[in-house]
Amino acid sequence: MNKFLTRGAIAALAVAFASEGMATEWNVSLWGKRRAFTEHVEKLAELVSEKTGGEFTMNISYGGLSKNTENLDGIEIGAFEMAQFCAGYHPDKNPSITVMELPFLGISSLEQERDISMAVYEHPAVAADLARWNAKLLMPSPLPQYNLAGVGDVPSSIADFDGLTVRATGGIGAALAAVGAVPTSMSATEVRQAMDSGVIRAASFAPHAHMSFGTIENATWWTSNLNPGAVNCPVIVNIDAYEALTDDERAALDGSVEEALDYYIEYYENETMAKWWPLLEEKGIEQVSFSDDEIAAFREAAAGPAADAWIEENNARGLPAQELYDLVSGMVAEGQ
Repeated sequence: MNKFLTRGAIAALAVAFASEGMATEWNVSLWGKRRAFTEHVEKLAELVSEKTGGEFTMNISYGGLSKNTENLDGIEIGAFEMAQFCAGYHPDKNPSITVMELPFLGISSLEQERDISMAVYEHPAVAADLARWNAKLLMPSPLPQYNLAGVGDVPSSIADFDGLTVRATGGIGAALAAVGAVPTSMSATEVRQAMDSGVIRAASFAPHAHMSFGTIENATWWTSNLNPGAVNCPVIVNIDAYEALTDDERAALDGSVEEALDYYIEYYENETMAKWWPLLEEKGIEQVSFSDDEIAAFREAAAGPAADAWIEENNARGLPAQELYDLVSGMVAEGQ
């Protein structure tokens, strides 16, 4: 047997080694645990791997790479290639997308939330805003309207929110402050302990988060129709890493976003919400419903002032704030 490799064998090995060297592996920073809120990221990773024959893979970490409030910083320095975060964690760093967190925007479905978020993300001023942190907005994490789960005295009117300590971020926190509540911002993973210890009496979350972070375990009441708004939590990628992808890898990533979001919305509606209502009944949680007049008073106190303040503040930052607000409100009005 010839102990020397033939020229053809050497060439074949060279190709094999080159192919191995071309494989792309991204680290993805999420938090908490796998849940409805992360299913689009999980699906995206699956689709990209399938489309590239395993040559482009994503290692998804739940809290092992960064705190959720520091994911944007991690993207900036290239500590990982993809991450999820929420605009309300650091509104001064990403003021453009906080337009989606204004209270009472009137967004009525996950599909509408997705479409409007994507339109905002594609606006040049928004892309430039996030590019300051070397971040490219890839896709949103559409969420239903937030509501409050709480302990102690059950609010029967908007006036009962006066003095209520509540975990709420962004526009929802501002809306609750407008009716006298005392909002505080903290990581979602800290909320259950804060409720148990009495630091807060209520928390503002979407249903999946009330289940995932345990507030449903000790809550005695839930506001079924307050619907003050939702947070905006994009999935972002490091611009340098994105630009370093091959054309095929980039096509696989970009081309999988719509399918991943479709899967996410179907999962949220058919899995999460199907469990939510029976769980409230099972745990004997009182569902508080406010009258139309109460909701109208809440909206009047919070929506207009919040929008005006947001536009003034962000015009001063040099953002086309009125244009962004009109983009969102116009799409809502048209039912898009």
